[in-house]
Amino acid sequence: MSLAIQINGRSIGATNAPYVLAEMSANHNGNIEAAYKIIDAAAEAGADAVKMQTYRPDTLTINSDLPDFQIEDGLWRGRTLYDLYEEAHTPWDWHKPLFEHARQRGITIFSSPFDSTAVDLLEDLNAPAYKIASFEAIDHALIRYAAATGKPLIISTGMANLEEIGEAVQAARDGGCRQLALLHCVSGYPAPASDYNLRVIPDMAERFGCVVGLSDHTLDNTTAIAAVAMGASIIEKHFTLDRQGGGPDDSFSLEPADLQALCRDARTAWEAMGKVDYGRKSSECGNVKFRRSLYCVKDIRAGERLTREHVRSIRPGYGLAPKYLEKLIGLEVMQDLTTGTPLDWEKIKK
Repeated sequence: MSLAIQINGRSIGATNAPYVLAEMSANHNGNIEAAYKIIDAAAEAGADAVKMQTYRPDTLTINSDLPDFQIEDGLWRGRTLYDLYEEAHTPWDWHKPLFEHARQRGITIFSSPFDSTAVDLLEDLNAPAYKIASFEAIDHALIRYAAATGKPLIISTGMANLEEIGEAVQAARDGGCRQLALLHCVSGYPAPASDYNLRVIPDMAERFGCVVGLSDHTLDNTTAIAAVAMGASIIEKHFTLDRQGGGPDDSFSLEPADLQALCRDARTAWEAMGKVDYGRKSSECGNVKFRRSLYCVKDIRAGERLTREHVRSIRPGYGLAPKYLEKLIGLEVMQDLTTGTPLDWEKIKK
């Protein structure tokens, strides 16, 4: 399995800046014009891609009021599954114009399919990749079907234990996937940062030998930026035009200014990680002269021997390094030295 993947020509892996994925989900609130604006705002904020969700209520559940189909707690309590998905879904006839709009704006667009018919629709639109949602990570048939397209596959791991993640990875490989990424995820809406255990990220990369990222449902960017420092190559966040918009996912989504900050700060965090390098950095070179060094702090004549009254370690740094102080004491000077003269070996009798 590759340690780097490519989506629409963009390389994604440890040697590349983090890939920021703006999840539109249901934040269009049933208005295609709002969906266009979300794509525009994601492009303007600097996101690498915007992602949709491709399902219909009938592909996810059945229209039933039985207790099993009632949502009893959480953000969407009091609703049935069918009712929620009816409100939240993106109509299938929107997909083509939204894909075309994103391509005109120069931002990559792809989707999370929730059944094989969704994959078929997205294949007709030449989607460059597929994302398997956390809730579908145990649907091996769907994973294999998406993997069989030969497109890069991203799988979110929310709620999945280690065994289930391994089974999802195996399903992807069995389906023919050669470009796989896993997103560490906590499927709480919103999720507290304390649940994220970001140390999982490097462990997941080592265990499964693939690109790893974060699907972040916290309310700010702190967890996402910390994840970059832990090795996350993909950052996914829900994105909306207005957190107070009243839609199913608005309340835990980033607004445009927050997404712009994420794109900027994730790149900065990645750049700051750098490499193991103990050498002097370019930004430090101009300040070397302000380090301490050995100076004459009392006039001394040629032929006299240096004492502690003559020499001190002070700033600036044009003299010998302070580590030579003990070696200098007692040595004879070759010339008259006045207060404020930096010491060097040419002024000392060998």
